[in-house]
Amino acid sequence: MRNSRFIFVVSGIVQCVGFRYHTRKQAQALGISGYAKNLSDGRVEVLAVGDIVQINTLYDWLQIGPASAKVDRVIKREIEDTNEQMFSSGEFKIL
Repeated sequence: MRNSRFIFVVSGIVQCVGFRYHTRKQAQALGISGYAKNLSDGRVEVLAVGDIVQINTLYDWLQIGPASAKVDRVIKREIEDTNEQMFSSGEFKIL
């Protein structure tokens, strides 16, 4: 089965509130590979690679985030190709 690949860009109060840490915890529990990184404009970018059902579960969680965050918007974009060699299967990094 081919893995699905999505980039999410999360807006709101999502930096300096543990958002990336909690995203990694959620992704690891779902068996999703990828990363979460802060963007210079205050948003957080999340790359998620894995089963589409699990990715959709992560997407639902990203729209709420941890209690310390206030999510205003999540942009979801499917991508065709990514450098999957930057992480092992099930590995989710904080960049």
